[in-house]
Amino acid sequence: MAAPPMMNSEREKPGGPGALGGVRSVFAALLCAGLLLWALWPTLFRRASRPPRTIVFYGFSILGEAMNDGIFPAFRTRWKEKTGETIEFVGSFAGSGTITNQILLGVPADMALVALEPDARRIAGGGRTRAESWRGLPHAGVVNRTPFVILVRRGNPKAIRDFADLARPGVRIVHPDPQTSGGALWAILAEYGAGERLRRGGGRDLLLGIWRNVVAEASSARAARTQFENGFGDALVTYEQEAVWDRSRGRLAFEVVYPRATILSEHTLLVLDRNVAPDRRPLVDAFAAFLWSDEAQRIFVRYGFRSVDERWNAGNPAFGAIAEPFGVDAFGGWARARAEIVDRVWRDDVLKAVHP
Repeated sequence: MAAPPMMNSEREKPGGPGALGGVRSVFAALLCAGLLLWALWPTLFRRASRPPRTIVFYGFSILGEAMNDGIFPAFRTRWKEKTGETIEFVGSFAGSGTITNQILLGVPADMALVALEPDARRIAGGGRTRAESWRGLPHAGVVNRTPFVILVRRGNPKAIRDFADLARPGVRIVHPDPQTSGGALWAILAEYGAGERLRRGGGRDLLLGIWRNVVAEASSARAARTQFENGFGDALVTYEQEAVWDRSRGRLAFEVVYPRATILSEHTLLVLDRNVAPDRRPLVDAFAAFLWSDEAQRIFVRYGFRSVDERWNAGNPAFGAIAEPFGVDAFGGWARARAEIVDRVWRDDVLKAVHP
């Protein structure tokens, strides 16, 4: 009688040589993975524990929302997509003269966007960057622009239509302080230039009439705006950007008067060479370049600044029309305007007449 056939003869019994070989294979794989992890652990640990890289940015007062809520997040996203790195920003915003003084005192800023070129020159003179280094940047360092306008109470009860109306008796004006605010210096040039366009020699007379009516001054354009909101004065001389941004959010509690002739302010970027270590320079330079990108310029327009690229300004229909816009070049540039108008006419003549 034949023996019954063996069933599943090709299988190994549990615990047989085949099972032992499988265990050995798994053990060998785990051992290799462990050795690889052990070899790579220092690198992986350094990457995981590396803190975010930081850019310290100082800007004049009205830049805060545009930079914190628009520009910084946009660059952070682009840099993360490009490099995988996380970037953090530390931003500080105050009157242009105030941040200039802080930089000269040694705050560790990587770059600054100041309200006007004289503040850039002061910073360069203090050794924080090379003289006129900003002229090597796009648009000679000018990042964005905004004209000077007049804010008045709803209904315009004083019937203010132009800078000349600010010199009428009984009009009370809130104004940024020229000692600390770059916007105040732009405003002085706007007022003087408007007077000169009314008649030759009218700049000094209009400045005198306006400054006789100044009832409150503040350290920055933003601080002057706060004073006006708190009930001081009948009119505020300020940047268009403030009004356009508030109007876009339904928060403009005042009316905007566009003077027939007014100045278009330009704002200058500085990379503070002395504060930027060589290993951080590519990051800082990349952010500086980003400020002139189409994306960044569109963000500035959305936040009420006028772009240096006219193509994008049509994107904000809230920008008002100005019949006779002019720039600081109408006075021969900032060096001449500062000496002849701000210092000689406003400081040495007008202020002495107002406060003898």
